Amino acid sequence: MKPTPRPESCAELRDQVRRLTTEWRDAGRYIPRSDSWLRSFDLEFSKELAAHGLVAMTYPKEFGGAGRTHVERLAVTEELLRAGAPVAAHWIGDRQIGPAILRHGSRRLQEEIVPQIASGDAVFCLGMSEPEAGSDLASVRTSAEPVEGGWRVNGHKIWTSQAHNATHAYLLARTERTERKHEGLTEFVVDMKAEGVLVTPIVDLSGEHHFNEVRFENAFVPAHRVIGEVGGGWRQVVEQLSFERGGAERVLSSYPVLVELIAETARQTDDRELNALLGSLVARLAVLRRLCFEVAQAMDAGQAPVQQAAALKYLGNAFERDVIDALRRTDLTRDATPDSVFGQALLASPGFGLRGGAAEVLLSLIARQEARS
Repeated sequence: MKPTPRPESCAELRDQVRRLTTEWRDAGRYIPRSDSWLRSFDLEFSKELAAHGLVAMTYPKEFGGAGRTHVERLAVTEELLRAGAPVAAHWIGDRQIGPAILRHGSRRLQEEIVPQIASGDAVFCLGMSEPEAGSDLASVRTSAEPVEGGWRVNGHKIWTSQAHNATHAYLLARTERTERKHEGLTEFVVDMKAEGVLVTPIVDLSGEHHFNEVRFENAFVPAHRVIGEVGGGWRQVVEQLSFERGGAERVLSSYPVLVELIAETARQTDDRELNALLGSLVARLAVLRRLCFEVAQAMDAGQAPVQQAAALKYLGNAFERDVIDALRRTDLTRDATPDSVFGQALLASPGFGLRGGAAEVLLSLIARQEARS
């Protein structure tokens, strides 16, 4: 269990991030954008954050981390998302792969991979989703067969963000065929430069490339690159999803749109309906930020708040779509382009309810929690 952070430490961290992002933005080194944690990639920026101790914040110091709390990390991630900063290079590895390896990986794997995440040298993509499997992770067909010295992987992953920039992939693969699809799954760390790993770009309607298909054709993975128990991947991945679903990025991906809406409402002070709508959105945001805080507190207590994180993601998805819809009521969307704040958020919005689990999956998790209570 991590110690309770001092309120002043969170305030100091927020000030530090604000100074850093303002310096980079004012120097023209990045342009704020929506969905920056997934689409805005700048390895130099991530490495500067790492040099300031703002990556791997919750990791033990022996592995290059800062030994801070998840509540303190939340303060930093909120500020980075609020600034629309280019954080995609380190986000996946920092958010969930490092914690997964620290919880379940061997000492050798921890020493090999975790310091690289902390320094920004390891860039991770997620090899979870597959064609025809949707949000049903237990239906993965990618297989890993034991061979001398490790595993031979064959299969196909899709919607793999930043795979073309990644040095490593987290991979969920089937190591045993069983009658129960949730059994026989194993987690791996794969070198993206390994022979047999093939990346094909998926370009969206705006011409932007951050999605990819990844194929594994007899790709070799060394034995020590298994995360945790062989065949025990489902329990581990469900736990890992609390890190993926329970963060501020499920609430603040469209924050630049909310900023524009606030500014427009200030200009249209006589539009009572718009003012009421904005007030409702701001109130909802306050509640969602509180949920983020409670998830972070649970993690600091050593828990894996799976259901709480699912509830946060479900409510956060609805909030972000409603922010975008609210801006449609103004004149700001009339001449919007794909590169505008509104255009970026609108193009990203179809993915809000899919990535990290579709609504049906999240509601199922929440319902199981209610059934037990």
